[in-house]
Amino acid sequence: MNVIEVNKLTKDYGHGRGIFDVTFEVHKGETLGFLGPNGAGKSTTMRHLMGFSKPLSGTANIGGLDCTAKHHEILRNVGYLPGEVALPDGLTGREFISMMKNMRNTKGDDRTDELLKLFELDPNGDVKRMSIGEKRKLAVVTAFMSDPDILLLDEPTSGLDPVMQEVFIDFIRNEKKRGKTILLSSHIFSEVEALCDRIAIIKEGRLISTVAAADVKHGLKNEFTIEFETTDDYDRFIHSGLSPEKGNKSAKKCVISVPDKVTNHFLAALSKCSIRSIDEHSVSLEEFFMHFYKNNKKFGVGGIQNA
Repeated sequence: MNVIEVNKLTKDYGHGRGIFDVTFEVHKGETLGFLGPNGAGKSTTMRHLMGFSKPLSGTANIGGLDCTAKHHEILRNVGYLPGEVALPDGLTGREFISMMKNMRNTKGDDRTDELLKLFELDPNGDVKRMSIGEKRKLAVVTAFMSDPDILLLDEPTSGLDPVMQEVFIDFIRNEKKRGKTILLSSHIFSEVEALCDRIAIIKEGRLISTVAAADVKHGLKNEFTIEFETTDDYDRFIHSGLSPEKGNKSAKKCVISVPDKVTNHFLAALSKCSIRSIDEHSVSLEEFFMHFYKNNKKFGVGGIQNA
């Protein structure tokens, strides 16, 4: 069952800015990571899901409700953590919490008190004088205090110190176990790796690919720098069908990335050559992502493929 559905969502601000034909879904109980750098279109998509912006074309709905036509209902039923926290002046944190409770018709203080304790926030100070981290904590508390089943989290750990970032990640892990449906936008790879079931990658307002996180992790490659004994050995390996990324025949060296699926082929090719030295470097998710992102590659499980 799809709880969140985005279909060909487009908002063109001109000069290449906006989002274009963005399509994805989030299944019930799933956490989808919306991954991309600042300015890629993550927050714009989130604002459309919350009904804060009207699309030029396409649709977005949450729980079967159109996000433009039914945004007031969505506001009451969805926990939203914005990327940039803007709080009204003239209120204490406690007063802001009370205001948000009234808007969402939230009863009881147990959940709120639990969150305040977990995130070590004193809500009695004036919001205008709060630090960026305290404002972020206050936004976290108000997003989760009604215990919603659907969560839209836009750069959720921005402004939190490293300790609170870990507290937040552990908290979301528990929310996942409770069956919450979560869309989490981020440019932080560790967050996405730790929390997400699938990853949707956005670049310059366009969705490049959506893949299962487990498949991406399994598809991560090891990179090897190989020095051969002779140029004949070098040539034999270069023409084995493995296509190294870099090669220098005079130095008898090459660099090759090896996804899991070609490991046996790689080892068979090596066995036919005399090797002087070989160094291995494991490629992280961040390196994997940045290589395809910077070079306009197509994101594919088990390796980076030419577009």
